[in-house]
Amino acid sequence: MKKIRGRMDESILVCVFYGPNGERLINRGNKLANMLDCPLYILTVDALPFDEFDAEKSAYVERWKELAEEYGAEDFMIRDNEKRPSAKVIAEVAHNLNITQIIVGQTARSRWEEITKGSFMNTLLREIPFVDFHVVSVDRSIKGDDHEEFEKGVRCYLVRDGETYKISFSQTKDCQYEGIFFKDIGTDFNNGIFKFMHNNKLYQAEVTDDRLTEPRVIESCLNKELVSK
Repeated sequence: MKKIRGRMDESILVCVFYGPNGERLINRGNKLANMLDCPLYILTVDALPFDEFDAEKSAYVERWKELAEEYGAEDFMIRDNEKRPSAKVIAEVAHNLNITQIIVGQTARSRWEEITKGSFMNTLLREIPFVDFHVVSVDRSIKGDDHEEFEKGVRCYLVRDGETYKISFSQTKDCQYEGIFFKDIGTDFNNGIFKFMHNNKLYQAEVTDDRLTEPRVIESCLNKELVSK
């Protein structure tokens, strides 16, 4: 049941994704919404259709729905089968709902990593300059044993997307390479590392928000194939 909120000039959007950090973000959003006495919205974005979610991902979604109901959120939104970058979807929702504050989670990175590989947060700031952001860093207690940085690898595929490549968890005729995606622990979007074999050699490329940040790794492999033919 929705709560009756007294303040409508503020509104909170919590962005969650498949992973252990989502519930923590929703709890933080609820506390902030109660403090400001304003509406609370929860959003998850996924490239897969909802009916293709695996059991573990579906369990996360059900838990988030329960929390949305328990906390009296205005809406729990699932943008499934979404082909656009997550940042653009979040920006669209923020515009439509007049969101003033957004809560996201992100694995901590060094300054050098952000300079060389880019930051999902920087992308959001460019897309949505009119809101305040609350970035909830991943607590060590959420990370795996021995301070593991990635979740268990899952099979996925690379598909060309303009001048770069994006990962897909469904095999289609447009797939360029098959490999394993290792998602950063605690991040709320598809950030991590894609590893694949080519000519008996192992390659890896950084992934940020579903897309390769270093497409030249793939281009190099494709060029070698052309030369060898």
